Amino acid sequence: MSILFFDSGMGGITVLAEAMTLLPGEHYWYYADTAHVPYGNRSPENVRNLVIQIMDKIIPLISPEAVVIACNTATSVAIDSLRKRFTIPVIGMEPAVKPAVEKEKERGRRVLVLATSLTLSQKKYSHLVSRLNSERIVDSLPLPELVRMAEEELFDSDSVISYLKESFCSLDLIQYGTVVLGCTHFPFFKDEIASFFTEGTPVIDGNAGTVKQLKRVLNKDRSLTANERNKWPEFMSSGDVKKDKEKFSRLLRRFREERRVR
Repeated sequence: MSILFFDSGMGGITVLAEAMTLLPGEHYWYYADTAHVPYGNRSPENVRNLVIQIMDKIIPLISPEAVVIACNTATSVAIDSLRKRFTIPVIGMEPAVKPAVEKEKERGRRVLVLATSLTLSQKKYSHLVSRLNSERIVDSLPLPELVRMAEEELFDSDSVISYLKESFCSLDLIQYGTVVLGCTHFPFFKDEIASFFTEGTPVIDGNAGTVKQLKRVLNKDRSLTANERNKWPEFMSSGDVKKDKEKFSRLLRRFREERRVR
């Protein structure tokens, strides 16, 4: 089965890695709009138009049986338009606020959601929080520079720690029982983020939930591949294709190895 993953850059690699674990043997494509990354500082209309233009070109080209918008920002502004435009399933990202809130309501702790400014400003996010009746225990913090740092592969760098320290300085971090990563770039910095909170504080993302939803949707009327061996994904981009392919392969290997070690 052919499944297309899309992101503005390399963040969706973290979701693709989850899919390769939970749904091995499928034929995965990964397209990144590296010519326009990051999306988080663009207008909703601009991001929506970019995503639609790319999908209009790529979906007829590779004929996937499903699309995963592996980008919280693109999901927040374009998912409804894409679902109206295409007949194949289009799966989006949703910050893992629900499981965090259900857990912390019982414990009397707060939830901190980290994402891009555009994701946090959209009605999709505010409706999610209000639907859970959780406004009083959920705080949100934009971390736009983490996207740039991920794209530049500034992992394990002092600049990341300095940026996080500055961003967190106004918060009483001890009050948070769960931290939610609401951007697919952020899992690359999971350990660095976790180091600022009380030891053992869960730092969670929506990647597994997205892939499980993909599996549920495809199981309804399609047969998933029985082969349990992974084929290496095919990478595409709107930027320097050769450079991006090498980068995405390298990062996918790195992230999968880090997941095995944790």
